[in-house]
Amino acid sequence: MQDKVVLITGGAKRVGAAICRRLHASGAKLMLHYRASAGEARLLQAELNGVRADSVALIQADLLDLAKLSSLVDQTVMRFGRLDALVNNASSFFSTPMGEIQPAQWDDLMGTNVRAPLFLAQAAAAPLKKSQGAIVNISDIHAERPLRNYVVYSIAKSALTGLTRSLARELAPDVRVNAIAPGAILWPESGKSDASKQVLLDRTPLGRIGTPAEIVEAVRWLLRDATYTTGQVLRLDGGRMLDA
Repeated sequence: MQDKVVLITGGAKRVGAAICRRLHASGAKLMLHYRASAGEARLLQAELNGVRADSVALIQADLLDLAKLSSLVDQTVMRFGRLDALVNNASSFFSTPMGEIQPAQWDDLMGTNVRAPLFLAQAAAAPLKKSQGAIVNISDIHAERPLRNYVVYSIAKSALTGLTRSLARELAPDVRVNAIAPGAILWPESGKSDASKQVLLDRTPLGRIGTPAEIVEAVRWLLRDATYTTGQVLRLDGGRMLDA
């Protein structure tokens, strides 16, 4: 990844920050997008620029603002002179039980998980084709196994899987497009009990949640080494898809 330029959405914390650290350690330059996590974004930028000066820039945007999406790509190319990879990591996640779903919830979940990746990919297509680059979308195993009470989120991630495959066909042979479908990686910061965590672990053949490092390594592999792979969804779920 030496001197490759990566635009990553939602890169300020949790798995997004882990992806930034790993790609940066591999030599990449980063345009780190954030929406509201300005403090975390600036700290991460300072940390990584302390390792390699001027290698990480920040860009703030609400991905629901369609008019702002192309500027993320434009400013990345303006800042670094090229674009080699797009990682669509940012995602809204909240419950939408049947009978309580509101149009604004649909707009939010579909906007961050499907619409933004589509229009970012469209804006990035030309510079990515020039660099023979790649796109990685962060999906979810619930794209295939809907999560109860998360109707719209599950639909959105399913659509992201379809988008991944469609973009792989549309942008070939110049740009590879793949997705990662994680299971439980980082336990939610709130709203989940220890009992529900144990139920999930009991249904996971490997008997544990995953780690950000495992997701990060998959992202790096898809961007750098998976040169004959496109249109694929890589499941990183500890075997949960085996549970009927």
